Amino acid sequence: MGIREMALMIPLLPLIGFTINIFFGKQLPKSVGSWISTLALIASFGLVVSLWGPIGAEPLGLHLTIGEWFSSSWAHISFSFHIDQLTLIMLSIITGVGSLIHLYSQGYMHDDENQNTFFAYLNLFVFFMLLLVLGSNMLVTFIGWEGVGLCSYLLIGFWYKDHENNDAARKAFIINRIGDLGFLIAIFTCLIQFNTLEYSKINELAGGGMITTGLATMITLCLFFGATGKSAQIPLYTWLPDAMAGPTPVSALIHAATMVTAGIYLVVRLSSLFVLAPISLNLIFAVGVATALIAAIIGLRQNDIKKVLAYSTVSQLGFMFAAVGAGAFSSAIFHLGTHAFFKALLFLGAGSVIHAMSGEQDIRKMGGLTKALPITHFTFLIGTLTIIGFPPFAAFFSKDEILAMAYSKSVWMFFFLALTSVLTAIYMLRLYFLTFSNSFRGTDHQASHLHESPWTITVPLVLLALASMFSGVLGLPEVISDYHWLNSFLAPAIKVQQEGHVSHFFEYCLMGVSVVALIIIFILVRKWCSGEKALQVNNGFWAKAIDNKFYIDEAYDSLITQNFARISKWTNGVLESKLVDGLVNQVSLTTLLSGQTIRRIQSGSTGVYILSMVLGIITLLVFQYLSR
Repeated sequence: MGIREMALMIPLLPLIGFTINIFFGKQLPKSVGSWISTLALIASFGLVVSLWGPIGAEPLGLHLTIGEWFSSSWAHISFSFHIDQLTLIMLSIITGVGSLIHLYSQGYMHDDENQNTFFAYLNLFVFFMLLLVLGSNMLVTFIGWEGVGLCSYLLIGFWYKDHENNDAARKAFIINRIGDLGFLIAIFTCLIQFNTLEYSKINELAGGGMITTGLATMITLCLFFGATGKSAQIPLYTWLPDAMAGPTPVSALIHAATMVTAGIYLVVRLSSLFVLAPISLNLIFAVGVATALIAAIIGLRQNDIKKVLAYSTVSQLGFMFAAVGAGAFSSAIFHLGTHAFFKALLFLGAGSVIHAMSGEQDIRKMGGLTKALPITHFTFLIGTLTIIGFPPFAAFFSKDEILAMAYSKSVWMFFFLALTSVLTAIYMLRLYFLTFSNSFRGTDHQASHLHESPWTITVPLVLLALASMFSGVLGLPEVISDYHWLNSFLAPAIKVQQEGHVSHFFEYCLMGVSVVALIIIFILVRKWCSGEKALQVNNGFWAKAIDNKFYIDEAYDSLITQNFARISKWTNGVLESKLVDGLVNQVSLTTLLSGQTIRRIQSGSTGVYILSMVLGIITLLVFQYLSR
């Protein structure tokens, strides 16, 4: 099999798995259908690994044209793929982490009557996500972009008998459609202005100074607005925490490792264009920092184990956008990769806990699970230490790299991101200690059923824990190593130098202060969680505000939803009922009255008809005479 055929098979294999399960899933045993989907993705991951050798060292990558989309005298749009260094990293994350989540789902969803349908949706989601990152132009990417939006709706609302799930699925779908409008405007603008949608040509025009700052600013602002929806940034982030209503593997796959990073990928893919728009980069920087801080504050007061991780995801995505805004594009990809590992690990670990607790998700009703869930506990601890940035785990390097880049751009923004890191350590350690430490606070029934999860769940946890521990070596700082592998590897694909530089002294101080701060926080949070105060309800003003997520959902409902409802009610009552329906009804009434009037002369009397004919003839003769 040649390189081109292998590249085509990468998205085709999960599509085949989807087709088999969606059309023949009801006739297949559940174990067969789930293994078909899982093996399809594992095979896809194997093909991705095999491409690292021939494509990883190729500066221009591999361009694969499948067919012509449409052609005219001024534009040619093809359905084509492009695989370069950036694409390889995204493909590896999607298929690698996706394979582990598929394997995990076999243990987590084994009792579900619609298991094969669930795996069909998972495969379809991966297919569209692969299409998103493989596309060589914005139109192919947009197909994948919309496809993952559809699949997120299907997966979040998979347990559709629960109205909460349906509401969360609709919310995610609608908010993503709002953001997609920005992406569409950017697509049409690029097509009109450049006569192309190919990323390589747009980046070439941008790098050659052929695009004005104003045009670049307009396009990049539209692209960023689309990214705020998909990657859950202010103001379109509220859908992601509610999406936790879906099955836990969905939370891990869509809202930790793949779909929510699509906005980051899109911005990095067009980095040459964004560099021409400093206004857009400054806005991205500010929005990323604000999102990271606000989500971290809300995460402090969450008691649902998945909701804590959800707001953590929003916060970490804010870190990635802050890196992009600072011009540190490869740093954003670095944290994207480490985040995929440790956040998928944390979500899957949370699912293992929920599985053992018979569906309980409130961390205040857990505790003392270390002995009953030894593998889950150990891997969850690794994930916790990674996300808070404790050395030598992966996020220690990726997060500190972003902090250093932020410091070189703005001291105030660096301060807010550093504060966010402190808050992250607090709420994640609170989550860990309330879940696993002290005595068990659940019911006797739950205590009698506590057990470690099956191997299909624990094996992915162990592998993700190993990735979380060692993936940081891909981006060692200058004070440790002169060679930054990830920056060097991405250099052909991201032809933009990172802005800013900090001294070695600052890097040493940053790492040292981070470690000391984390140790102090670890001791304080552990002591606080061992007492009764951790379980008490605080009814203070700020506590209520944080519990209600600063009333942002309520504000949206009051300012937008209710006003649109009022406008819709008025247009229905006035424009629709009185004007439109009134005009239609008037036409029918006029026709009815005219028919009734004309019907009177249709009496059926022969004499009347003869008289009418005579009068008509006389009228015509008189008219002819007068006209002469």
